[in-house]
Formats: sequence, structure tokens, C-alpha cells
Amino acid sequence: MRARYFLLIFLLAPTVYFTVTAQNLPDLGEAAQSTFTPAQERQLGQSIMKEARADPAFYADAEVTDYVSAVGNRLASRGADTRQSFEFFMMRDPQINAFAMPGGKIGVHTGLIVAAQSESEMAGVLSHEIAHVTQRHIARMVSNQQANQWVSLAAFAVALLASRSNSQISQAAMAAGPALAVQQQLNYSRDFEREADRIGLQMLEKAGFDPRGMELFFERLQRATRLVDGGSPSYLRSHPLTYERIADMQGRAANLPYRQIADPVEFHLVRARLRAELEPPRESVSHFREMLEEKRYLSEAGARYGLASSLLKFNDVPAARKAFSALQAVLKQHPMVELLGCRIKLAGGEADAMICFRDVAQAFPGHRAAAYEFAEALLQHRNPATALKMIEARLATNSGDFRLHQYQSRAYAMLDRRLAHHRAQAEAYVLSGSTGAAIEQLQLALKAGDGDYYQLSATEARLRQLRQQDADERKDSGRKPAKP
Repeated sequence: MRARYFLLIFLLAPTVYFTVTAQNLPDLGEAAQSTFTPAQERQLGQSIMKEARADPAFYADAEVTDYVSAVGNRLASRGADTRQSFEFFMMRDPQINAFAMPGGKIGVHTGLIVAAQSESEMAGVLSHEIAHVTQRHIARMVSNQQANQWVSLAAFAVALLASRSNSQISQAAMAAGPALAVQQQLNYSRDFEREADRIGLQMLEKAGFDPRGMELFFERLQRATRLVDGGSPSYLRSHPLTYERIADMQGRAANLPYRQIADPVEFHLVRARLRAELEPPRESVSHFREMLEEKRYLSEAGARYGLASSLLKFNDVPAARKAFSALQAVLKQHPMVELLGCRIKLAGGEADAMICFRDVAQAFPGHRAAAYEFAEALLQHRNPATALKMIEARLATNSGDFRLHQYQSRAYAMLDRRLAHHRAQAEAYVLSGSTGAAIEQLQLALKAGDGDYYQLSATEARLRQLRQQDADERKDSGRKPAKP
């Protein structure tokens, strides 16, 4: 299935071709923009994300993604190029890996978060990947392709994403076609790696993290090389690590002021959530129970959160309720903790579960997961009118949330409001980068037969707007115009 995902990227991504010859091969740095422009990078990144979101390995958990994004954006805001926007996304994969893609898309494996022993270690990896983007290393690699060779940027992207994500998938993707031609260009050069280390370390220090986090994590990965079957961890295969690089990081960090940073509780809660969600329930329950019995934890709150979450996944609601009470004795009034309590109430069939979700969503309006889970619970319990009221209130202040548009579409469908259902689904498709699919939904909306004059006029206007947008995208990417 995952191999099919990378093949789909190759087949469906907008194909932007360019020629690199010995005469026009640009120098490193700014000259690379003449071949692979920032606009092309953004367009290609959007195409990749459209397919990534459809993959089973895409991990869309809002609590985890929002936490990683907050750390990543904190780092990026301390970089030299604050104009570059970033999107951080999670892949459900136990391998220790993270990778940068065109357009500021940063993929992070769940295994990397679990493996990090401090927030600064995780931030060190993110800062390194952010630096690959801000220094335009991908564009510079494209510009250094072999002379007289046609290269598809879509093929380059699928090869890069495949090799960063999984070596076996990479081999499957390489066999798909032109991606084979760029396989040898995928790994960053030593100069690029050292530059990402240097820039990333600066971001790490300016953002208030422990600058030693980067070297500590890389050192642990290097030591793990001898313990991992089949060679080094994924991250080291795509980011070759040398003793010289580690020594250089140590030397730079030694010149910075010593800073001992206490990890926020969110770091420990997110790590525990990932372990509870992704490991077999029996194993995670045993892990957290042993950790608490031996008091062998980095955070008691994280360990107790992990135990309650694991017991809930194990469908032992009474034990989960008891573990949650112990968690509340350690940590109260945190959105992740309060939301876990609502999940336990819902699983136990408690009458006040819906009130719990409502109260958490109101108390923590910036916590996306609270709104999502409240909407999901309402829809599952056949209460679309209440769900719609909450969703539309949220969309009034955050119209760019495609998940809310998806819930809105489901609520309209349950209310048999067909035109509104298709319009909401169209907006969700637009926000996920699928303009063509959005156009199809608006065409269905116009045929639904239940809209008034004003709704039909607004839908027709939106359809004209999206058709023009689709035409512009096709023109920029070199694709053929869509059929009317």
C-alpha cells in the first residue's frame, strides 16, 4: 500500500520539466533559483502533501502534529529567512527519521519522537531539516543534475520522499520510471550537511533550546548503528553522519553559553501518547506499569498518561478510569489530560461524556483536537445539528481548517442538505490541494436540487473561481487544460 502511495505521487504530481546542460548549469546558492524557483517548490510540495494525506501511514493526530508544529515554527521563526512558511506532518513509522521536502514540508516519523530523550534533542533534528529548506538544498541538488538530462521534478520528489521515508519503498519507487535517474542525487552532500548543522545549531540556540540537543541525539544514533538490524537507522542513511560532523557540532556548542532546559510536560505527554497509540496495547500497558513501579521515568505525568491511554486502548475502562484519577493527582487542567478523561467517559458510556467534550472545547479554544473529537462524538451519536453549530462557529474564525470542513460536510449530509454537503466537501478539497476534486463537488452541488437562488448563485461564483485557479495551476505546471 505504501509503495503504491509513492507511485501515485509520481503519476499524479504536476509534472514540471526543465533542462540542465553543461552550458547552463548554475552555481550553488542563489543561482539555483533560476532553475527550480520557490514557486515551483511550493507547488510541488502541495502536490506531495495531497497524496501524503491519503496514505495509511499519514498520522493526522492533531495533538501530536500541533505540538511538533509549535516546536518547528518556534525554530523557524529564529531563522534568517522568516518569509518561508513550513508545514510539519507526521508519518506512522517506528523508524527514527525526519526529512525535508520542497515547499517547506517537513516529515517526521513517530519513531523519532519516541526515541528522543528531551525536547531539545527532537528540536535539534527539526532545526537541521528546517535549515535544509532555508538554504534551498533541494533546489541546489536539482541544479547539480547531470548534463543533457531531462529531469521531472515530480520524479525527483517521489524519489526523495521514498528514500527519506523507507529504503524498501525507495527501491519500489525507483523502479517506477524516471525516478531512477535521480537516485544518485538524493543524499545531501557533506557541505550541505555541515551547513544544515551550523544553521540548525544557531536556530536551536536562538529559540531557547539546549544547543547540545543536536549532538546528543546524533551521537545516540551513531551508537545505535551497531545495534540495528540491516545497518544504520533510516536518518543516518539519508543524512550520513561522520565523527568530524559530531566533533564540529561539539565545538560549536561548546562556544555557546551553557543552558539547562527543563522539558515541558507536553513533550512527555506526546511521547506517551505515541507509544500508547502505536504499540500493541498489552505491551504498552506493561511498559508504563513497569516504569511507574520502578519509578524509572523522565516524567511521572507522562508515564501515568501513557498508562491510562494504554488501558483505554486495551478496552479496560475501569482500570483506565483508576489510572486517570492517579494522573489527575499529578497534573490537572491540561487539555491533553482533560481530553483523555472525556475519551474514558465516552468509552464507559457515561451520560456526561458529551458535556465533557463540550467543556474542554470551550475551555481550550486553541486545542484543535478538542473541537475535532467533540464534533466526531456528536456525529457518531446522531446529533448533526449541534455539531454543525459548533463547527460553523469555529470556521467563522478559522476558515482554513480542512478537517472542520470535512466534519461540516458530514453534518450536512446527515441533515440531507445535499448542496451544502458538496460545497463543504469542496472547500475541504481546496484546502488539501485537490482543486479538481473540489470542482467536481461544486458541479454535484449545482445538481443537488435543494438550494435556493442565493445558494446556487454563490456556488456558481465559487465554481468559476476554482476553474480559473485550476487553469492557472495547470499553466504553471505545464499540464494540459482541464475539459470544460
